[in-house]
Amino acid sequence: MSGGGEPEDAVAVLDGSGLRVAVVAARWHQVVMDGLIAGAVRGLAECGVLSPTMVRVPGSFELPVTAARLVRDHDAVIALGVVIRGGTPHFDYVCHAATSGLTQVSVQSGVPIGFGVLTCDDEAQALARAGLEGSREDKGRDAALAAVATALTLRDLPGPP
Repeated sequence: MSGGGEPEDAVAVLDGSGLRVAVVAARWHQVVMDGLIAGAVRGLAECGVLSPTMVRVPGSFELPVTAARLVRDHDAVIALGVVIRGGTPHFDYVCHAATSGLTQVSVQSGVPIGFGVLTCDDEAQALARAGLEGSREDKGRDAALAAVATALTLRDLPGPP
């Protein structure tokens, strides 16, 4: 786990009121996902985003295509999922597809996507990052704050959106 290196201004108050934000979340590993979603909602509320669009998809592989639809009418999207390594290459394929797919959607659309997809060796690592009671990190909240901060940065940059 990283757990370190966070910039000092990461806790700066962001005013995301007025932003249209969506959260797309996978269904696999429900306990971890419940924590990630709760963290994202908490982070958005801290920024004044009180009614995000919530969408659930079967798994992390389905996040990019759903995000591609959501970026059409949202200022930011938060993508949440968890992939836990197993005994086959499936882990590598899903992680690569989710990561590269979400990156492609964000770059092509110009809409930030907060990356809250956990890629873990085991369930204990996922639980430690899920923002649950006893977790060391809150990656759902982190993804939400990153998406809002980037949307605000892009809004303030000169040039067409």
